[in-house]
Amino acid sequence: MKLAPYIDHTLLKATATPADISRLCQEARDNAFYAVCVNPVYVAQARAELDGSGVKVATVCGFPLGAVTSGQKAVEARLSVEEGADEVDMVIHIGAVLAEDWDSVQADVRAVRQAIPEHVLKVIIETCYLDDEQKRGATEAAVAGGADFVKTSTGFGTGGATLDDVRLMREVIAGRAKIKAAGGVRSAADARAMIEAGADRLGTSGGVALVAEDGMAGEQSGEGY
Repeated sequence: MKLAPYIDHTLLKATATPADISRLCQEARDNAFYAVCVNPVYVAQARAELDGSGVKVATVCGFPLGAVTSGQKAVEARLSVEEGADEVDMVIHIGAVLAEDWDSVQADVRAVRQAIPEHVLKVIIETCYLDDEQKRGATEAAVAGGADFVKTSTGFGTGGATLDDVRLMREVIAGRAKIKAAGGVRSAADARAMIEAGADRLGTSGGVALVAEDGMAGEQSGEGY
């Protein structure tokens, strides 16, 4: 099993420059990552630079706090798709999750789903702020709202993906959607453990190092990945 097809090669820092995005896209081409994930301002650039490569362009919506209205998220998602995004990773209304207002959480997701009905929607529930029951409720609301993926984390919170969270989400999802683990995937061993736990996609800024480490491990063990 190769890691590269699982990886969303990510650069969402405020300090990212056009040159940084070009480098990200070239790395994605060179390593055959599944996608790059960039802020909306760089979607058009990434789309142009990845043309013909087979690498998808993902972006974010309501990021990183989730604290804008559902209507604003819907417009942001639609505009990003018009710029060339294949996938949108939205942040839910975390305050509504903490209040356990599941109708509002589901409606938030559904608004974005309706704005981009033909594109992949990943819903970030930011597990680091939630207890297990809230994680379950948020995962269920995301799926009910139309998520294609439920994603653990923004990478900007107090913690990232854990194996326990991925397993919990897999149990709740029960095959109705996929899982993206993001934040805290720092080694090839971490990546493989997340996949074994149920992750279908990995969000990481360290994809190049992960693939290189994994390749070295495969050569040393004599295994073909």
